[in-house]
Amino acid sequence: MLRKATVKRVTGETSIEILINLDGSGDYKVKTDVPFLTHMLELFSKHGLFDLEVKATGDVEVDYHHLIEDVGIVLGEVVKRALGSKKSINRYGFFTLPMDETLISVAVDLSGRPYFVYKGFPQMATLMGIEFDLFREFWKSFAFSLECNLHINCHYGLNLHHIVEGTFKCVARALKMAVDIDEKIKGIPSTKGKL
Repeated sequence: MLRKATVKRVTGETSIEILINLDGSGDYKVKTDVPFLTHMLELFSKHGLFDLEVKATGDVEVDYHHLIEDVGIVLGEVVKRALGSKKSINRYGFFTLPMDETLISVAVDLSGRPYFVYKGFPQMATLMGIEFDLFREFWKSFAFSLECNLHINCHYGLNLHHIVEGTFKCVARALKMAVDIDEKIKGIPSTKGKL
């Protein structure tokens, strides 16, 4: 069974359409009104081996907030839909990723319960004209939309680009582990019988 889905979300502030194939090979076609976000989503696709198509426009002349947050919402929703019943998935995934002077760790549980932890990141900073804290909003929106536990920790880092890029790569690797199928897992990986 192909684990693919498409989600389209249109509001008065943004228009976003995302297609994902969880069992892809890292092919991507991404176009957003924020070039840095475009690059980060390409990295997410490549390092998670997810085939990803994204078209995202928004009122970036007002602020980057609406578009970045809404892309997080739609990305979480499309992954959730592609997962379907979650039968035979690993459920848990984790990864620690070095990127030069930066070290990021991510742990994810596709539990059906949203929870979000984001520690060790700079607060009042700007990267490419983007408030750095908007990436916290992106991942929080992603976690709550996907209904997963998502813990992201920046152990240390200096370069803001490395910190954001390392985070996108690390989440992709941890998520890939969590969504992968293990044939030894019969049914849903929970004693409750539902995730």
